[in-house]
Amino acid sequence: MRVLVVEDELKMASLLRRGLVEEGHAVDVAPSGDIALRMAGAATYDAVVLDLMLPGMDGIDVCRELRKSGIWAPVLMLTARDAVEDRVAGLDAGADDYLQKPFSFAELLARLRALARRGPV
Repeated sequence: MRVLVVEDELKMASLLRRGLVEEGHAVDVAPSGDIALRMAGAATYDAVVLDLMLPGMDGIDVCRELRKSGIWAPVLMLTARDAVEDRVAGLDAGADDYLQKPFSFAELLARLRALARRGPV
């Protein structure tokens, strides 16, 4: 599976990348929403792991822009924001799933597998 990780915290991005690569996934990392949009427009991803709190454009706006651009790769929002309103906003913006930090890496992998089972859109 080819995964785009959108995470501005270097340590978290590195941990996600390393863990996903160890599981056999190809991983690209974008440190901001603008870069993520460019990368998603230039390559096909099987899934996007998207942080909500990003510099400049937040994850909600990134997700909306992905969908407006016709990019329908499954989006898993990964964030420390845990209010019901945040989850609803993320899902309404086009995210397919929402996982709160701190998280279990095993659960993240299981959620990505579940998204991949849905098949291409």
